[in-house]
Amino acid sequence: MSEVYAVRRGLLRDRFAAAGSAAALVSRPANVRYLAGGAPPGAVLLLGPGEDVLLCPRAPAGAPPHGRPDEQLRLTVLPDDDGDPVVVAAGLTGGLHADSLAVEEHDLTVARHRAMAAVAPRLRLGDLGSTVEQLRLVKDEEEIACLRIAAEITDQALGELLESILVGRTERHLALELERRLVDHGADGPAFATSVGTGPHSGQGRHRPTDRRVEEGDFLSVCLGANYRGYRCEIGRTFVIGTSPADWQIELYDLVFAAQKAGREALLPGAAYRDVDRAARHLLDSAGHSDGLPPRTGHGVGLEIDEDPQLAPTAMGKLDACVPVTVEPGVHLPGRGGVRIDDTLVVRPEADGGPELLTITTKELLAL
Repeated sequence: MSEVYAVRRGLLRDRFAAAGSAAALVSRPANVRYLAGGAPPGAVLLLGPGEDVLLCPRAPAGAPPHGRPDEQLRLTVLPDDDGDPVVVAAGLTGGLHADSLAVEEHDLTVARHRAMAAVAPRLRLGDLGSTVEQLRLVKDEEEIACLRIAAEITDQALGELLESILVGRTERHLALELERRLVDHGADGPAFATSVGTGPHSGQGRHRPTDRRVEEGDFLSVCLGANYRGYRCEIGRTFVIGTSPADWQIELYDLVFAAQKAGREALLPGAAYRDVDRAARHLLDSAGHSDGLPPRTGHGVGLEIDEDPQLAPTAMGKLDACVPVTVEPGVHLPGRGGVRIDDTLVVRPEADGGPELLTITTKELLAL
């Protein structure tokens, strides 16, 4: 993998050099991990003009959940009294007589930015912007393999929960059990806080579980995902508890299912982000559910659970092959509940079979 990380750093070096910067400092943890293989807490990555250096506040231990740093990188562990790695990096750059340093302004506080300017007053600080995030957009097959395993783990955890008795248990208890099952099946941990919503809470995006107990006739919505080697996936499903679904539940479920299917089928290289959103949103709007719809139909996943692209009405850009995204439309009826269906997929050309579905738990409306 060292060669992979070296190539990624080389691509970034080409970008910041073309923009007129002699060096770059990467501080956002997901970006550090993408370029360095590991991102120990607080670590930053300094690129050029000499060798690349990973500066850490403390020595990495074993094979941490934050990844294992590339052995080809120079690793510098700061003494306890040496302060902020970002400020130390600015001092190193200034000492190398580099006149400019591109930084991730969107990740730095004003105080850190000022401290960098104070320690290296002649160093011109520029903005690296979202350059690394754009490099992360298209995944290689190694990254997709990690996402595929994360999805398998997530499907296993959800499948086991569906085989257990649910009536009488609280949302909070079910969420904790799902997260435990993720770890039992090999996840480093949950990709995000697991959401479980019952009855009037069902269908809400990112609902925080409460002590409400599952009751007969409830809709039950779950949204969870595994973190495997730093890569995160997402799945969301809605079920009916203990009885045959009511007519309104079947009608609402069929509508959201159709919207989700339309969104999935729109995932092709060259498709505009907004057109994927429109494919799903149009069906829900036409059925009278325009009020209260989620602001987007989906988003990218990878080293973060919510990264570019954004599949939203005003999003600019077009999909590339090998970009993993979620498609997650939902409808929530206040006081009654709702439906949310969410999958993680990888954009593939039609010649390769179209979008690759990673999360395969059934989307049939099951009565549990």
